[in-house]
Amino acid sequence: MFGLFYFDWTLLIVLPALIFSIWAQMNVNSTFDKYSKIKNKRGITGADAARRVLDANGLREVRIERVRGHLTDHYDPRDNVIRLSDSVYDSSSAAAVGVACHEAGHAVQYAKHYFPIKIRSAIIPITKFGSMLSMPIFLFGLILAFEPLLLAGIILYSAVTFFQLVTLPVEFNASSRAMEAIEHSGMLDPNEASASAQVLRAAALTYVAALATSLLTLLRLLTLANGRRR
Repeated sequence: MFGLFYFDWTLLIVLPALIFSIWAQMNVNSTFDKYSKIKNKRGITGADAARRVLDANGLREVRIERVRGHLTDHYDPRDNVIRLSDSVYDSSSAAAVGVACHEAGHAVQYAKHYFPIKIRSAIIPITKFGSMLSMPIFLFGLILAFEPLLLAGIILYSAVTFFQLVTLPVEFNASSRAMEAIEHSGMLDPNEASASAQVLRAAALTYVAALATSLLTLLRLLTLANGRRR
């Protein structure tokens, strides 16, 4: 039964999204690497750019720190800190400026009480619970042919899917804020700004791929549950 769950024909439902996810991740890495070679004429680093966006929005209390890794950049609302990776923090590339401004955009979202990010923050606990337990619960329900467990697994995974859905407007809006800040501040010239936009668009596709994978996985669970009832 374990093999059936993992290798049955319903895997074909998820396969296109998995391929898309792999391509999207490769694409964002290659796009970032490509535009990391374009240095901005003003020598503004990722940390400088994030600081400018924060200060322009009155967020001087938000700190900026370096974090190890490649494209491990994120905003942590609990500590009120933007963490920029080694490839972004002190890089003056158009790619680094775009990524840094995107993370600053998340800080602005929290400060301005952007509604989708409030929803996403509110459902994080159940999403973490669902991502850990939805599959084991569903699998036991499948093995035992016990519908309440199947339903519980599907409901928990639905929360994960909803989280991915809410993430899309959050990420798109952060990128929109980033590009608006770049254009209005004059940090980058038009060609450099275009390079930043390319990086952010490539990053956005990874979130689209994550949602597609989640939706098709949910469809797979529903298909397996429906097959068990017959």
